[in-house]
Amino acid sequence: MLTLFHVADLPIEIGQHFVIDGDDGHHASRVLRVEPGEELLLSDGKGSWSRVTISSVDKKSVSVTVLETGVQRALPTTITVIQALTKGDRAKEAIELLTESGADVIIPWQSSRSIGKAEAGVEKLRTTAREASKQSRRFWVPEVKDVASTKEILSIIATSDLAIVLHESAVTKFSDVFADLNEVAHVAIVIGPEGGLTDEELELMQSAGAKVVVLGRPILRSAHAGIAAVSAVSAALKIW
Repeated sequence: MLTLFHVADLPIEIGQHFVIDGDDGHHASRVLRVEPGEELLLSDGKGSWSRVTISSVDKKSVSVTVLETGVQRALPTTITVIQALTKGDRAKEAIELLTESGADVIIPWQSSRSIGKAEAGVEKLRTTAREASKQSRRFWVPEVKDVASTKEILSIIATSDLAIVLHESAVTKFSDVFADLNEVAHVAIVIGPEGGLTDEELELMQSAGAKVVVLGRPILRSAHAGIAAVSAVSAALKIW
């Protein structure tokens, strides 16, 4: 499989020359040690892509020529994951797993029991999403929103076609929610912190229209629950 790089100014004309520089250029030439004649994929992170061949390699850049271009359409269902802030490296891990599983929008949430804080800013999480998108060969980089309050989360739940809140004490199985569903344009998944959701948060989310469900018998870490939930939704709605 071809290595993917995301670039801001994607070349989209056959035969067009382009230079990959900066960190990506250095990574391609010094770490991957690419050679002339090899092929790569470039994308703008918004669905458009180009297959290119390497014409020359310098110490900090790679020159390429466009061979083929195309556009990958967005899927009919948008999956938004509302992820309670986790501590330290768990936040980065959560973003990586959500990106690799196929989440379209990721919203860090400052819940009542969140231990983690967005101390380093959301931009680091956005960088993580971009890097994970390259690793998982995604032409669509998920949008990582600013940290949201509970009030903002309730608004998102209310406007979603389907909103799911994961909770270990729920009696409704995850699969039961999809029994009578056909087409769903927007799904929101809420993942609480390691300390769990408060009773008030649960009541507010249910009042906004969310369904509280249990995701199987094993209890996953907050940072790990998202990849399981997005995978289950993708299978249930036949996205996969």
